[in-house]
Amino acid sequence: MYGAGDVRVENVPDAALQAPTDAVVRVVRTCVCGSDLHPFHTMPASAGGSPMGHEFIGVVEETGSAVSTVKAGDFVIAPFAFFDNTCEFCREGLTTSCVHGGFFSTAQAEAVRVPQADGTLVRAPVGEDSALLPSLLTLSDVLITGHHAAVTAGVDARTSVTVIGDGAVGLLAVLAAKRLGAERIILMGRHKVRTDLGRDFGATDVVAERGDEGIAQVRELTGGHGTHTVLECVGHMPAYEQAYGVVRAGGVISRVGVPQYEEAAVGFGSLFGRNITLTGGPGAQRPYIEELLPDVLEGRIEPGKVFDRTVDLDGVPDGYRAMDAREALKVLVQP
Repeated sequence: MYGAGDVRVENVPDAALQAPTDAVVRVVRTCVCGSDLHPFHTMPASAGGSPMGHEFIGVVEETGSAVSTVKAGDFVIAPFAFFDNTCEFCREGLTTSCVHGGFFSTAQAEAVRVPQADGTLVRAPVGEDSALLPSLLTLSDVLITGHHAAVTAGVDARTSVTVIGDGAVGLLAVLAAKRLGAERIILMGRHKVRTDLGRDFGATDVVAERGDEGIAQVRELTGGHGTHTVLECVGHMPAYEQAYGVVRAGGVISRVGVPQYEEAAVGFGSLFGRNITLTGGPGAQRPYIEELLPDVLEGRIEPGKVFDRTVDLDGVPDGYRAMDAREALKVLVQP
């Protein structure tokens, strides 16, 4: 990406091992993320450009001398962050805070260098032609992010849920909340094709209105009180304002949409006075992949339904434009 709206396909040096703990993975599927649209809107122009992409599944081609858990030929899932899975934060399940970790930014490509390969890569017993590839790819980001929103909010059979945003993360937050037992899930979104998929994933109600009108609709649906949990899957200030407008007293707001703001209301009238908990953050926790993978492999969930367009690498710039124009929900890339 060379600046706002300026995505190009370039030839760059091949991915290669740089440390004994590295692996090189040939990308079988990658995709464009909704969070990629933030720099697509705002990135300053640059002469050198920045590589893009943080979601991928593929086949290990080469490993460093210290790598022991994966080998050449293994099919693997890579979360959008890399980590050693052994540091004190990793042992607590917070792999995105690994002291030796970081985030991928080169995945929209033919191959990716994976640091900390032993801790990062999760093997999957499938071939490159598996019909499960789209759903497995969601384990790289959008499913584990939606799941993170639900887990950090404490969603279970006793909690009502509002999901804000009908992008891929929001829809899979609905799926995650349903999987965790929630019986009342309100999806706030205004694109019918998407909210219909949200209903398929488990949403019991859809509220298309935004702002004060949307807040009023949710409160009317919940006896005036709002829901126990709110999963904010957008990242813009109006979505956050909706979140504290629809959360029940004593409830939880979990933000997993990458915030495009630094300051937000947390005072007496918004959070403090009603004992509201604010949580969330990056969801690339390895334990989530290990928890959710069996459900994908055994067909209990089908999160790959969020992909509604497929392109090759040369089609990635058009994929960005299609998602930005809401012509596509989420673009799958087959290098």
